[in-house]
Amino acid sequence: MAIEFVKGWHLSNVLGEGAYGEVRLLVNMETNECVATKVIDLQKYPNARNQIKKETCIHRMLKHENIIKFYGQRTDETNEYIFLEYASGGELFDRIEPDVGMDTSSAHRFFVQLISGVEYLHSKGIVHRDLKPENILLDDNDIIKISDFGMSTLFRHSGKERLLNQKCGTVPYMAPEIFIHKEYRAEPADIWSCGVILVTLLTGELPWDRPTPECKSYKAWRDESLLKTYAWNKVDTLVLSLLRKIMSPNVTKRYNLSQIMVHQWFKKRFSNSSSQPMCSPLFKAKRQCTTSADAIGRLSSASQPINALANLQMTATGLPSDDALKHICFSQPAAVDNLFLSTQMLSTPFGSSQSYMVSEHAAYWAKK
Repeated sequence: MAIEFVKGWHLSNVLGEGAYGEVRLLVNMETNECVATKVIDLQKYPNARNQIKKETCIHRMLKHENIIKFYGQRTDETNEYIFLEYASGGELFDRIEPDVGMDTSSAHRFFVQLISGVEYLHSKGIVHRDLKPENILLDDNDIIKISDFGMSTLFRHSGKERLLNQKCGTVPYMAPEIFIHKEYRAEPADIWSCGVILVTLLTGELPWDRPTPECKSYKAWRDESLLKTYAWNKVDTLVLSLLRKIMSPNVTKRYNLSQIMVHQWFKKRFSNSSSQPMCSPLFKAKRQCTTSADAIGRLSSASQPINALANLQMTATGLPSDDALKHICFSQPAAVDNLFLSTQMLSTPFGSSQSYMVSEHAAYWAKK
């Protein structure tokens, strides 16, 4: 049942549930425009405040085609609301057919977009730390949108890079050095996750349960043993040569993003590649080995599977820019500013300078 949120906007069906609440569809009753809304119960989860602050501080800094847009946030007496772009195509995870994957041209197209989004994050000094197909959404044009910044952190500030020490992520996608060393570099860890995602897209399988010596499949990869009976038989030698570099257990030998982008397979053009959205089988049997390591308080971004939300650029005040309004299309929230300005909601500051946000987030460095 739809519930009026502010004048003209109704909270509709639940899209998914997370550690601190749920993600619901927010619909403009006049235009059918949609926004995805995280609803966090602050009375039930009072410790969520710091996590929300960290996640939103990072997310609002980001503006890139391959990253889910952050529109703003509001707080009332009991809940925190975070307004996000609503992706029409659901999770990338659901495009993967179990034990099959997808056609190589589609996997290539998604991987190129993923690398573009990760390159942007790293250029801003931000590491995601939980890249996986479930955290990658798709719009109605099959453009990927990296989502869920609950585990993200700042690893570079004013040109100075720091090592990370928190063991977090989803185990099969985590880099091996996270399990071995007390501290690890940020960028190579994300790059490793991109490699595991590529294997999953191409084969419909995870290469291992966890990248530790106790896991036979990982040990075979680490020792460069003959890989005759696993997912590797499904990939050709060219992409396998790229995967060997992306997922090198030796961090110093692992490819960086620039090296990935000049690899022959990455630059390859596929004659049957299409810009049209795919109609792939749903990945119904979701794998069970996605337990997050070292449970930490976080917000879990859920699948957003059905409607469409196009691009909307926001000004520093949290309102749509003039340029953005020139390009409004069907499901774009033209009246999204009502969510922030309505007198029915408690007023909280929204627009802040990026330098202020970075300074605020830097306080987390010592702990993260």
